[in-house]
Amino acid sequence: MREDLKTYLGLKDVLRQGWVNVGVESPESVAAHSWGMAILALKLCPDDLNLEHVLKLCLVHDLPEVIVGDLTPQDDVSTKSADERAAMEQIAPEWVSLFDEYEHQTTPEAVFVKRLDKLDMALQAQIYMDSTSIDLEQFIDSARKTLGDHELLR
Repeated sequence: MREDLKTYLGLKDVLRQGWVNVGVESPESVAAHSWGMAILALKLCPDDLNLEHVLKLCLVHDLPEVIVGDLTPQDDVSTKSADERAAMEQIAPEWVSLFDEYEHQTTPEAVFVKRLDKLDMALQAQIYMDSTSIDLEQFIDSARKTLGDHELLR
């Protein structure tokens, strides 16, 4: 099998570190998070945006984490951007422009995907809170900081 394909699929084994840090048992993987964003995009993408492009951004935005891991604000993130871009160049040079677009928020699609990223996190926090006694309001509050009163949060 092609090594690059196996590398991409390794994202299924990278756990979302924020959930690990707060003690969620069996937390979602980064790949599950990307799928969550993609399904939200299918449901919520405005007609004036290019859905295919939105889906591509959803799928590749966290791909470098297969190499650098899922860093949280509690980690040293001083070189995160450069490390993730270097990882992207290594494993998927053909998608670096998509990664850059998302990171720099240069298109309406990238801005929408950033909102989906936060919406997925907030919804996942609510799902975990519904089934555990862990207080995850910090994740919902973080999403609110990005989404503000945007209709996606309602």
